[in-house]
Amino acid sequence: MSSQKRIVVKIGSSLLAHSQQLTLRYAFMHGLLSDIAKLKEQGYDVVLMSSGAVALGLNAVGKTPEDAGLLDKQAAAACGQLLLLNAYKQVAHEFGFDIAQILVTIGDMEERRRFINAKNTIERLFENGIMPIVNENDTLTTEELRVGDNDRLAAKVAQMIQADHLVLLTSVDGLYDRPPSEPGAQFIEKLEDVSEYLSATVGTSVLGSGGMLTKLQAANMAQHAGCSTIIAEGVIERPLLSVLEGERRHTTCVAMGTPASAWKVWLTNRLQVAGSLILTQAAADRLRKGESAISHTDIVSIHGSFHKGDILHVYDEGGCELARGLTNFSSEEVLVLARHPEASTAELLGYSAVPDVITTKNMVILEENHLPWQVPTDDHQVVASL
Repeated sequence: MSSQKRIVVKIGSSLLAHSQQLTLRYAFMHGLLSDIAKLKEQGYDVVLMSSGAVALGLNAVGKTPEDAGLLDKQAAAACGQLLLLNAYKQVAHEFGFDIAQILVTIGDMEERRRFINAKNTIERLFENGIMPIVNENDTLTTEELRVGDNDRLAAKVAQMIQADHLVLLTSVDGLYDRPPSEPGAQFIEKLEDVSEYLSATVGTSVLGSGGMLTKLQAANMAQHAGCSTIIAEGVIERPLLSVLEGERRHTTCVAMGTPASAWKVWLTNRLQVAGSLILTQAAADRLRKGESAISHTDIVSIHGSFHKGDILHVYDEGGCELARGLTNFSSEEVLVLARHPEASTAELLGYSAVPDVITTKNMVILEENHLPWQVPTDDHQVVASL
């Protein structure tokens, strides 16, 4: 194990709840918190990303994972969260430490001020020796406004606290070059470019909302924040220490050297696309040669409805993602500016502002090993015909 002192551990629902009875797997929880207690004794700060509330609350609302709708899952989360946190608190006390709960929404991760507020809360908990248990607020979020998987959310938290390791415990022992059920599947012990293995990531568990795809997406987000990712099976005995001390096999996605500034890491690693811009070929070529501000005259089309301060994804006309950056204008304002290139900002919008839609200081040009988002194909507003 390294000398670094911060680890984020993500636990899937299938490890915490029996798939048939939908009750807690106390044996696994004891093994997990025993390991965390030992890590804390060694001076490590640990954040636990824990699913399980929905699964544990389904019995209370009389539903199964197969027939539960959104409202059922929201109600189940409200019931199951009490069971989950009460169990964590009791077991943690057995091992001599305390816990706290932080429920977040996608807005808490994507809006800069709320992101910093969450970070400050976690830092204060660390100062008091308390382990934060983080989960998405499944009681309140809707399908359109949720992260949807705790793998990528865990990567955002790892980025937030500048963790050195992100450990994703799951129902398999790591990544294979194809679905492990297929003949000849080869185990992958170490990887740098996760895009090489995306085709092998199919399927999710009965209880979970993510699969190996979301784990590789999370690993890619973490590696650009200077954090290595470990994907391993969540066994009952020493589920964490046996992996961190190299006693059983797992997949490691290595960190990408020295990370960029915290600001640029936050700009780049997104959980949701607020909106997108497609640029002219000339503007795209300038962007590829180095950081260059994006003007309203560079835009061919706009996708999505976004607000000032949202992070936009920037593409060329061929669908290649080039950059991500913070917009100075809403989608309606960008559309007005782009359609009237000869007029000033004050004339069109009624106030003076920097004419650039995205400035260089608020933009990151994507590196080759960043996983791109697919180019948007609907909800677009054409600005110009070329």
